[in-house]
Amino acid sequence: MPSAVPFCARATRRARRSRASALLAPAFLACAAVPALAQAADDQNTIDLPTIVVSATGIPTPENEVASSVSVVTAADIDRRQQRTLPDVLDSLPGLNVVQTGGPGGQTSVFIRGTNSNHVKVLIDGIDAGNPSTPNGAFDFGQLLASDLARVEVLRGPQSGLYGSDAIGGVVSVETRKGEGPAKVTGYVEGGALGTFNQAASLSGEAEKLAYSFNVTHFSSTEIAVTPQNLVPAGYPTNPNTYDNWTYSTRLDYAATEDLTVNFIARYIDSRLAFTPDTYPPPLYVGIPAAQTSTSLASMFFTKGEGVWRAFDDRLTTTFGVSAMTSSNPTTGPNEGSNGDYEGDRQTYYLRTNLAVAPGQNLLVGVERRDESMSSSTAYTQMDASTGDTGAYAEYQGSLAERFFYAANVRYDSDDTFGDHTTFRLAPALLFPETGTRLKASYGTGFKAPSLYQLYAPYYGNANLKPEESTGWDAGFEQKIFGERVLFGVTYFHNDITNLISYDPVTYQNVNISSATTQGVEAFVAVAVTDRLDVRVDYTYTDVVGYTPPGQPFGAACVPIDATSCYPLRRPNNKVSLTVGWRPTDAFDLSASLVYASSWWDIVRLSSNYIDQPGYTAVNVAANYRFNANTTVFARIDNLFDQSYQNPNGFLAPGFGAYGGLKLTY
Repeated sequence: MPSAVPFCARATRRARRSRASALLAPAFLACAAVPALAQAADDQNTIDLPTIVVSATGIPTPENEVASSVSVVTAADIDRRQQRTLPDVLDSLPGLNVVQTGGPGGQTSVFIRGTNSNHVKVLIDGIDAGNPSTPNGAFDFGQLLASDLARVEVLRGPQSGLYGSDAIGGVVSVETRKGEGPAKVTGYVEGGALGTFNQAASLSGEAEKLAYSFNVTHFSSTEIAVTPQNLVPAGYPTNPNTYDNWTYSTRLDYAATEDLTVNFIARYIDSRLAFTPDTYPPPLYVGIPAAQTSTSLASMFFTKGEGVWRAFDDRLTTTFGVSAMTSSNPTTGPNEGSNGDYEGDRQTYYLRTNLAVAPGQNLLVGVERRDESMSSSTAYTQMDASTGDTGAYAEYQGSLAERFFYAANVRYDSDDTFGDHTTFRLAPALLFPETGTRLKASYGTGFKAPSLYQLYAPYYGNANLKPEESTGWDAGFEQKIFGERVLFGVTYFHNDITNLISYDPVTYQNVNISSATTQGVEAFVAVAVTDRLDVRVDYTYTDVVGYTPPGQPFGAACVPIDATSCYPLRRPNNKVSLTVGWRPTDAFDLSASLVYASSWWDIVRLSSNYIDQPGYTAVNVAANYRFNANTTVFARIDNLFDQSYQNPNGFLAPGFGAYGGLKLTY
């Protein structure tokens, strides 16, 4: 494709001038795919072609030069599989366990490599999405729709050397679609099982110096069966969940001058979930599902404004700006024990510079200031709290002889509450082009700052808490064979986590006493069977053990092994995912995915008893047929074989569901 080379050179320069941040460079990523034969890495026909990774180092880098374990999902992958929410996108990825309380809109947690659900840094267009108003500070993945997502990167392993707090297990970085080319209007409508009726519309394009993208998505399901029948007393009603989500997003990229670009991003989520809470009525105070539903509202606003200045023929790029998020999560209804109001906000001010010291050699330095606060009000307690952090980091990324690639970073954080903390990461990779072999390893540290609730909650808070800390490493290889049509690899990982926040059995205050070790293996095989048929299998083995001093509790539900060790919950030992893509014709596309999870330890929904929760196998299929450049019809079936399972215990996952719709583009 010789004609693509000059085009790509021009497009790359334009992308550098208009990308939203040093951590998110969509136009450059699109250009990097120009020489490819098909889609991105998850569409396995391109297993021999360079996928670009940004999250691992903050600098767009070909995947085979990155030592960190990272998965990339593109907009094309999301569209062909008809994935409507971020949990749908993440469910089949290796090293992850996605736990959702009963289908669309339910509270959703993600566990990476066996670490806790609040050990995941979540970025939406570079904006920290963690919710400061929740008890553990974690982001609820169930609220993020996928219709306007351009790219999802999942970076596994401790990453605080670049990203600061929360990145003990890894980072989930989400990027929205950027406007390009002539003005284009796109929309779809979809209906099906669970009382589903979804719509989306977008306007995007470029007008001289301005690239623009405006999106609105409505997701609605009215008949989500969640509560297992065996939990409901005779004669009690079983009410389905209902979920309604309106999401509005805007992205503007303006080339103010030849060397200065100004970018603006905004995302507003307004959702409503009617759900069945648990009640414990007198005189027995035995837990039962409530006879009436409560309503949980979620209002979240994410925004960012920044400038990108380039100098010395783009060898020096400086990005500066401010990002913010606010959240409001009131719960109302007849079940007073479930009602409450939680509000949080965060502002981050940042400056970073990337200097191309020489070809293949980059120095990235940055500084940021974060301020966050929260307030809550329930029938029992009220609280207001705030804190902040100032961080500075540096990273050097380089290569030798186009065979040895490396990245090293270090970060210093000065927290307003617990003081100073330093983290780092080393990640070398060795490439043998003659044999198609890549060796990779990484070693790093991470930390999780105590949440505002853990620090200042009435009765339980402890302002003297220290951050949870981790040290982790991984090592593995990847190998191409059969003319680069087959790619396989294995990675071993190990993490030691200390200072886990527990509670004192005498005072009931939060204290740092627990620890845990997670280890396991991630393996995969990707095969381009033909130019139109690709198959990928991922297998993850995860082993997690928690530890406490003699006579002390672990501080969270954890199944005892002996007096000082236990099994943390919701970490299946084995996970297998299979994805298949088949394009019989240029207009017709079929895809299928299978996810298997072995059993895991859980806690019974209405008691404190532990249970060996049975595993499950779920199969989804999707089909897209493009009539012409303007019209596409699509259909899919989720849970094809109607597997009945609960993840977590006491919350039914959706059964067999058929969906279909129409997509128009003009």
